[in-house]
Amino acid sequence: MPNWWLTPLAGAAGGALASLIGWPLPWMVGSLLAVILLRCLAGLELREVPGARKGGQWLVGTGIGLHFSPAVLQQVVSHGGLLLAGALFTSLTCLIGIGLLRRAGCDRATAYFASMPGGASEMVNLGQRNGALASQVAAGQSLRLLLVVLCVPALFQCWLGTPPALAHAGGNVDIAVLALLLAGGAGLALLGQRLRQPNPWLLGPILVSALGAILLESNPSLPAGTSQLGQWLIGSALGCHFSREFFRHAPRFVALVLLASVLAMLTAALGAEALSWLGALDHRALLLGMMPGGIAELSLTAEALALSVPLITGLQVLRLLCVLFLAEPLFRLWQRRHQA
Repeated sequence: MPNWWLTPLAGAAGGALASLIGWPLPWMVGSLLAVILLRCLAGLELREVPGARKGGQWLVGTGIGLHFSPAVLQQVVSHGGLLLAGALFTSLTCLIGIGLLRRAGCDRATAYFASMPGGASEMVNLGQRNGALASQVAAGQSLRLLLVVLCVPALFQCWLGTPPALAHAGGNVDIAVLALLLAGGAGLALLGQRLRQPNPWLLGPILVSALGAILLESNPSLPAGTSQLGQWLIGSALGCHFSREFFRHAPRFVALVLLASVLAMLTAALGAEALSWLGALDHRALLLGMMPGGIAELSLTAEALALSVPLITGLQVLRLLCVLFLAEPLFRLWQRRHQA
């Protein structure tokens, strides 16, 4: 039998248990923890189901895009300057991690790209191109995402409580429209993947479904359970990146990355409170949007807590673009100044 057959079963069991106890984002967090525990404690070599994470991102991205509407888009665009400031501020929280890792003796390139709040695969590629240790960059990025997935939804649910209904409930399920949007999102994702664009299986479906939601007047909605299916696929796949060796390899590095991530989250929270005084945006949505996590995870948290999904998605996408466009040029400038 293939070495991945047990992974979705373990993820489903973890997701069901987390759902029973009322944990936020249960199908992502529960499946993630179940796979990690079986790999780290039981020693089982669970492997990622081929294409599972891409499939989950495709479904989740389509659902995220359906939250957009002309009125919401106008609000996001009208606060574009504030959102850009929030994205830049979140990007600058990487200085905390860089400082801690450098003081611990980590080389410049590894400390820089392991601390940058961007996509893991993109930061590994940029780090390798600039002489960083790919394994430590991947470890730093994975640990930050794990901490955000486990802590942020739970903390926000404790603060806000469980909402009476989801933010996008009430839309109609139009099979023909959804089939068109899903097909268009998959096509754009395949094109982005071929062109080596960042996170194509999430950003492509978001763009296609957002355009569909803005241009159509039918307010389409995904069938019930689709979000949970996407969470299960993503969480099960993410859990396969952790093992006993992952945590044993460099315990000091792991501890420093976790400390830096916590400090970055606290700094981002303070920045969000400061920026909320400058505009009329919901400070809770701004706070969630400025967390240094992933687009899918934080957008799903916003959906579950009935916060502004487009606002949080916009902040996360802007941060990702800032990091991707600025990270490498700034690092090379830092290198030249050090050599000079």
